[in-house]
Amino acid sequence: MSDKEKILSIVVPCYNEEAVLPAFYDEICRTADELKDRVDCEFLFIDDGSADATLSILKGYAGSDERVHYISFSRNFGKEAAIYAGLQNASGDYVVVMDADLQHPPAFLSQMLDNIRSGEYDSVAMRRLDRKGEKKIRAWFSAQFYKLNQKISGVDIPEGATDFRMMTRQMVDAVLSMPEVNRFTKGIFTWVGFRTLWLPYHNVERPAGTSKWSFWSLVKYSFNGILAFSTVPLAIASVLGAIICLGAFLMMIWVVFKTLVWGDAVGGYPTLITVILFLGGIQLLMIGILSQYFSKTYMETKHRPVYIAREKKLGRPRRKKDSV
Repeated sequence: MSDKEKILSIVVPCYNEEAVLPAFYDEICRTADELKDRVDCEFLFIDDGSADATLSILKGYAGSDERVHYISFSRNFGKEAAIYAGLQNASGDYVVVMDADLQHPPAFLSQMLDNIRSGEYDSVAMRRLDRKGEKKIRAWFSAQFYKLNQKISGVDIPEGATDFRMMTRQMVDAVLSMPEVNRFTKGIFTWVGFRTLWLPYHNVERPAGTSKWSFWSLVKYSFNGILAFSTVPLAIASVLGAIICLGAFLMMIWVVFKTLVWGDAVGGYPTLITVILFLGGIQLLMIGILSQYFSKTYMETKHRPVYIAREKKLGRPRRKKDSV
């Protein structure tokens, strides 16, 4: 098959994006027209249970443009589920995941495609050099997450890594071979391996609408990422337990020594309460860490689907899997 006959599937998760969808659609159509001599494009929008007119807009596009396909969830399952659904239903030889808010500029698709077609890389991903336009505290916490994740997990995720990524069919099938419910896609992309080229770019502000990611939702997302690819928090429980036991043993020796040598009275109520509260806090913290891992395991054993589609409009059938 020649490159001109190959298909580029553009997967776009959407959640309440009615304000920005028209601008995104115009931009992605212009980009697809520029690429038409090199590759055929299809647009696969994933409506993640939007409460606004997002689905109605997508239906309108699908009715007038045969390149547009969509899947609408029965409720909001989250962006991770939307990405999985897009990859699962994309028919292209190449697949790119990008947001609808234009913070992932479609203009980069040409450069990404050139690098993929060279055969040197299996994946081309975009990495933000800055977070211009975002609150400083949010940008700081984001940077600390990537630094912490680098140190304690088994996956190498560069600071500023985004979900804006183009992949070969082989890599997409490798990602789909991991159907876990508790998904952290950035980690999965890295875990499956393959040769990845990171392209830097400066942050772009949304032209319309607002981000659906609150500060606390990002904190939760960060914890999920750490728990998904690291067992270091479990090791912390063992290390703290050993340190506390050693400290208690040394303190016991010191108390006995003082009593026998100097006859000092052992501290009473304040000392006892302080020790009890300290140990109780440590125990609750460790139980909390353990419960997070148990809860993830519990949800996986239920074998629930990653998402449920309420309605869909798809085009050409998916290509058969290559060997992974």
